Amino acid sequence: MYGALDISTSGMIAQRTRMASIAANIANSNTLVGPDGEYAPYRRRIVMFAPGDPGSGSESGREMGVHVSAIELDRSAFVPKHDPDSPFADEKGYVMTPNINTVIEQINAMETARAYEANVVAAETSKSMMAQALRLIA
Repeated sequence: MYGALDISTSGMIAQRTRMASIAANIANSNTLVGPDGEYAPYRRRIVMFAPGDPGSGSESGREMGVHVSAIELDRSAFVPKHDPDSPFADEKGYVMTPNINTVIEQINAMETARAYEANVVAAETSKSMMAQALRLIA
């Protein structure tokens, strides 16, 4: 049986992945060089959710809950920054920097933390209700 605990757990796992992506975005907000050492500004990552839990063992479980369907790159434009001394500056002295707004990322992190907490509260409430039901039966 796929219960409320499993639904809350899938939500917590999805939000944990989203928080890791947000943390990576903030950590790389000034990254201009890729892993190969070439100029390649970091591109913001966005976590996409989808309904259902494909990892569930039951058919009904695959229809409930949530899962991360993809982590996509944000294709919005890089942010130009005037830095004529940079080795990556163009002929006008501008360097293209990552398309990450740390204020927006912090807001997204707060939203993600609240969603995670809501799933924790829902799981705790489900556990409490199950325990009370068992006490009534016994």
